[in-house]
Formats: sequence, C-alpha cells, structure tokens
Amino acid sequence: MSGKMTRTFDAKSYTDLLVRYQPKPIATEAENEAAIALACELEHRETRSLEEELFLELLITLIEKFEAENYPIPAGNAASMLQHLMDARELDKFDLIPIFGTETEVEKLFVSGRAIEIDEARKLAEFFQVELSLFLNFVSELE
Repeated sequence: MSGKMTRTFDAKSYTDLLVRYQPKPIATEAENEAAIALACELEHRETRSLEEELFLELLITLIEKFEAENYPIPAGNAASMLQHLMDARELDKFDLIPIFGTETEVEKLFVSGRAIEIDEARKLAEFFQVELSLFLNFVSELE
C-alpha cells in the first residue's frame, strides 16, 4: 500500500457508516421515520464526504422503496402527496396558507386537485425540506 492520497472513495469510512447505521430495507413506519430523520440530518450538513453522499443516496433509495410500496401516490395527485407530507409532520391545511396565499387556494388544491405553480413548488420544497423534484410532476404544464 503506497501512501498516495487522492480524493477517492474510502471503503473503511463507508464501512464505518454502514456498521453505525446498518441500513436495510425499511419495514415499518418507525424505521421509515428514523431513516428520513437521518437523511435530513445528512442533507443539511455543510460538507458531506463522498462516502456520506453515497450513504445518503442509499438511504433515499430505501425510503422511496418503502413509501412507494406503502403510500402509492397516484400520478398527478399533488393533494395526496401533500397530505402525506403534512401527516408525517402533524400539520394541517392551515399550515399551507403562507405558501398558497389563502385558505381558498389551499382548498382548491385539495378539493379540485388544481396543479401547483412552479413558485409554489419551490416554496413547498423549502417548507417541507424536500427535493423540488418531488413536486415537479404536479406543476402545471405550460404550453
């Protein structure tokens, strides 16, 4: 082993993360909540190592798999996805008024299933601290 140092993947550092967190397919709501909390913690770190990046990617894959199996979201239904995000954080529709402007606009989204505007999608991503891409399927298509 030569002592040549380049910014490469450090298997030991990654192994330490795996041993510490022991990721496995998520089976329960509690495991999912713990995985989400850990993913959020990693996502908000100022600097992540390459190993932490890969671990975060693995974690997100496990979370997405669990949620896809347990909370299938019909394509194009922003209301059900928002409801899930709100339920997970014990929020109600009133908590969304600052994003949509009025209670009426929030109701329209839930009742008539109106599309989300791109600026609303940005505010929602920030509010829920999730990726903007989560809302892009629901943004109204501009012809």
